[in-house]
Amino acid sequence: MRTADNGGAAGLRVVVLGGTGYLGHRIGEAFAADGALVHLVSRSPAEGGPADPRSVRMDLLAAGRRELTGFFGSVRPDVVVNAAGRVWRADQAEMAAGNADLVARVTESLVDLPRPPRLIQLGTVHEYGAGTPGAGTSEEHEPAPVTPYGRTKLLGTRIVLRAAAEHGLDGVVLRLANVIGAGVPAGSLFGMVAAHLGEAARAQFLGEKPDELRLPPLRAHRDIVDARDAVDAVQAAATVPGTDLSGQVVNIGRGEAVPMDVLIHRMVELSGVDLPVVEAVADQPPRTDAEWQQLDVSRALRLLRWQPLRTLDASLRDLLAAAVPASVNGRNDDE
Repeated sequence: MRTADNGGAAGLRVVVLGGTGYLGHRIGEAFAADGALVHLVSRSPAEGGPADPRSVRMDLLAAGRRELTGFFGSVRPDVVVNAAGRVWRADQAEMAAGNADLVARVTESLVDLPRPPRLIQLGTVHEYGAGTPGAGTSEEHEPAPVTPYGRTKLLGTRIVLRAAAEHGLDGVVLRLANVIGAGVPAGSLFGMVAAHLGEAARAQFLGEKPDELRLPPLRAHRDIVDARDAVDAVQAAATVPGTDLSGQVVNIGRGEAVPMDVLIHRMVELSGVDLPVVEAVADQPPRTDAEWQQLDVSRALRLLRWQPLRTLDASLRDLLAAAVPASVNGRNDDE
């Protein structure tokens, strides 16, 4: 992979697959701000993206190997970030198509190039399955995912690692903790809570009584990472010199497990909205995902020289600022 002369991203040609998604657009903006030539690939490119990107309209789920090879050959990227995939409101077949089948076609296309780029595949903590309470899960832990999302993402990870081992692809998997920040998808727990708090704030502003916040039992502990920290990790993986990353899985998280009930109640507190939180056991099906997620992030520090910088409160404030305008509830975001 060609690296920029200053060790940063300036001058690099970067392709972001899923470039208008929650993380994809942030990644594109960050690389463009650093002087990279960014190509955002998505089925529905957003208007007015980061400075001077080349938005590329492509249905990645339908794109064949030949189309992908032709595109990569014309762009000649130094870095490809795969931020595409399916998680919210998708069935298992759709997840397999977006999280595994697409990865196979992308890796096959990249190894066909005369000068393959570095591929940065975004994985997930859900590939591990259940963690050990009180301990962090390292990259050496044998994955045992318990959800369709985790299983299909693990297939994608293994495809990248196999391409690295068998074909010399410069591929690395960043296994992300649960990512939060402004604009978090509405299908996620945090997105749903933020949307509810926004509606509750508006009701409170109008002198009405907000509806209670009804949630499934909040028994899980989760490793949470700020979206900005996740983007920093992607940039670090794209620009770190040497070949130590090829064929590696690198955990990206805070390295601690946070009780979800504490986090949600803190979110409500920071919102400034006065409403009850009810864990509605009878209304919710039993959860099938792991109750303890904590990543060992020492490899990220060693290989990427990366560590999380943002606090949980900072992440929650960013999330709330987008969903619960201070003008509605009088919240002071500088407190």
